[in-house]
Amino acid sequence: MADMHGNSPKTLRQDLLAQRKQFAASSTYSASKNAVLTGLEHFLAEHRDRVSSIALYCPIQDEIDLRPTLLRWSKEESIRVLSLPFARQDKHLDFYLWEQGDLLIPSKHGVPEPEPNNPRRPQITPDCILIPCVGWSESSVGNKTHYWRLGYGGGYFDRTLAQLRKAKPNLLCVGIGFDWQKLDDAQWQAQTHDEPLDAMLTESGLLITY
Repeated sequence: MADMHGNSPKTLRQDLLAQRKQFAASSTYSASKNAVLTGLEHFLAEHRDRVSSIALYCPIQDEIDLRPTLLRWSKEESIRVLSLPFARQDKHLDFYLWEQGDLLIPSKHGVPEPEPNNPRRPQITPDCILIPCVGWSESSVGNKTHYWRLGYGGGYFDRTLAQLRKAKPNLLCVGIGFDWQKLDDAQWQAQTHDEPLDAMLTESGLLITY
């Protein structure tokens, strides 16, 4: 049972990460993961005219590995490219082109990152960013539904999205997670500085805001 401080984001995060570790070792994990990857393929097919550059992530702490699916996608058309985030000192993210086999350098958080000074891998602003969720929630304002991401607490994605959306209003930001990670208002509520997701992809399919 959670203690009286169980609703603090830090404790909630720890609980969710422990649950995810347990889930990744369970017998139902493989089917759930494959359902998410199938959903990703459908999303990419439906948005083929809108998305030719995607920012993904190197999985840590039992996050779903999207790389095989996205590498297949990128090889289908020469215009399609993939990128990985690099965490700057000011807690913003830059995205650099990534290809299979590139040397990656662990960040101070242990996340494999691209080398920002590689002249063959320039910085880009992707059409779509895929973001792993520790937890997620939804809220409704009028007839519009918003999806929110609980991350690791660094605020990197919120700062980055706030900036990128000004430069690229049609940017698509999709959270990646599982149904069981959904949180209700009693557990967690998005704060004013949190940037909403455009869509949430789980094993049940794609939830999208338009």
